[in-house]
Amino acid sequence: MSDVSETNTPQPAQPFPGAQSVPAAQQFQGPQTLEPFLGPQAAQPGHTLQPVPPLPATQTGQVPLQQSHAQPVQPVPPQPAPAAQPRPIPQGSRALPMHTLQYRFDGPQDAPVLVIGPSLGTTWHMWDRQIPELSQHWRVFRFDLPGHGGAPAHPATAVGELSDRLLATLDSLGVQRFGYAGCSIGGAIGADLALRHPHRVAALALVAASPRFGSADEFRQRGVIVRTNGLEPMARSAPDQWFTPGFAAAQPAIVEWAVQMVRTTDPGCYIAACEALAAFDIRPELGRISVPTLVLVGAEDHVTGPAEARTLVAGIPDARLALVPGASHLAPVEQPGAVTDLLLTHFSTSWQDTLAAIPVPGTGPTLSAPVLPIAEIASATAAPGAATSGRPDPYEPGMKVRREVLGDAHVDRVMAASDDFTGEFQELVTRYAWGETWTREGLDRRTRSCVTLTALVTSGHLEGLAPHIRAALRNGLTPAEIKEVLLQTAVYCGIPAAGAAFTIAQSVIQEETTPRP
Repeated sequence: MSDVSETNTPQPAQPFPGAQSVPAAQQFQGPQTLEPFLGPQAAQPGHTLQPVPPLPATQTGQVPLQQSHAQPVQPVPPQPAPAAQPRPIPQGSRALPMHTLQYRFDGPQDAPVLVIGPSLGTTWHMWDRQIPELSQHWRVFRFDLPGHGGAPAHPATAVGELSDRLLATLDSLGVQRFGYAGCSIGGAIGADLALRHPHRVAALALVAASPRFGSADEFRQRGVIVRTNGLEPMARSAPDQWFTPGFAAAQPAIVEWAVQMVRTTDPGCYIAACEALAAFDIRPELGRISVPTLVLVGAEDHVTGPAEARTLVAGIPDARLALVPGASHLAPVEQPGAVTDLLLTHFSTSWQDTLAAIPVPGTGPTLSAPVLPIAEIASATAAPGAATSGRPDPYEPGMKVRREVLGDAHVDRVMAASDDFTGEFQELVTRYAWGETWTREGLDRRTRSCVTLTALVTSGHLEGLAPHIRAALRNGLTPAEIKEVLLQTAVYCGIPAAGAAFTIAQSVIQEETTPRP
């Protein structure tokens, strides 16, 4: 049984030299949640990203640590890391395929595979302190998100797309069955795998995770801020979101390391990951996660904290909750001993060894969705011919797009204000403007926003301009591009109308692109 480190990146990743003993976690039976954060200065589009260095050693004697249940791990002086063995790269190309992920292996080649996934804005090095122990029992597979840690910048806008890329990478390596642990968006990937590919997952650990991360509006606005200001606002907020105040004050090297991880992330990939989290919501599906699951959360995590964790545990049939004292969002970094102990125990005792333990999807009967009364899904004045043409009702896809473009908060206000008199008009708008027009493939959403802004200014309907300025920012237009649209409108549609539009747009852009504390 040989112990090796192997990576598919040109630069070998260096293992963490030693780990400090940390407090034990308290375990409970109950529920849970999740979310990731980011960091500082943005790399510019097209900028060559450099891998982030490994996690620095903890400064001892500055943060009080509780006694761990496991045998304390004595700090080890830094030692040269063994040379990593890069995966062979196809002749004539140094780039990874778009459908795979940057990865590395640690541990015996013949051991069961344990996959561990990172949080948004971090790299695989966030797990450095767990590797010495975990790699004694498993062949540990770590991966980077697209555009993180020097990985190729191929954005993925859905958690399912990240899961598919991970499986494609594992398939290319011949890995069929594996345990999985992931932090924040890494946890979302694990939950998605457990839902769509349960026969592949032997056991699951969700760290700082949630069935839904905050609100869709929150993550889409974060994308607007990064698109406008770069990653620096995210980087500045990262230490407060990721670590407890005491740890951050005592470990400045680790804080700076965290900030650098965010700064070296590709902005486009970061924005795409925000879109993925905005759309992620598995609350109705938690009961279908059938693999043994550990839900692990820092007791002081204010991003995806104990409340979200308890929601997860309440919904997943075979789940346990572990609350780690003295830890915030990045518990594997802040309390490595406790997290390592919990992962060792969970994967040693909960691993399902046979593929027969969970049926492969598609082998059982397919059940249709519940049938709802027609009155609940369509108005009395349904689209002409809708009942006989066989075309699907565009209301549901229209409402989905309407919320994605205008935001949940705006749509909720409009729908709450509708009554018997205006309700059918709102259905008409949702069904035809959003379900029939905005869903067409002929124009992308950026272009549709340009057309919409021009039409509103030209027609003088400035009361509808503010929500569509916000929508344009969500759809990927920058403030500079919105300015160009309004300048063009001024030439062809009139200076007074464009002047009023500039006043509205200036206020909205300032509000939407200013980072919030």
